[in-house]
Amino acid sequence: VQLQASGGGWVQPGGSLKLSCAASGFAFNRTYMRWVRQPPGQETEFVASMSSVGNAYYQDAVKGRFTISRDNAKNMLYLQMNSLKSEDAAVYYCATDSVRGRGTQVTVSS
Repeated sequence: VQLQASGGGWVQPGGSLKLSCAASGFAFNRTYMRWVRQPPGQETEFVASMSSVGNAYYQDAVKGRFTISRDNAKNMLYLQMNSLKSEDAAVYYCATDSVRGRGTQVTVSS
């Protein structure tokens, strides 16, 4: 199983970023996928998840601002993040139930 997140970077508060996750080595189209994040000095927390058929779930703090999506034909998972806040700064990871891939850093500051 390999999961590689990308698309992170620096953005000002109110800005947007789109994260991507390339998946390989497993049946992505049948796998429940999630985004999690680890803010500096804090525990990892759930951000959003999506079932194999596209049912999405979000942490309350990101509802209405973040959108998770997937392309099963390309084995890709996405996270569109809008109206970013300083508290969204973290390393973001895509994950299955048992595997967390390499993360991508998101920095939100002015």
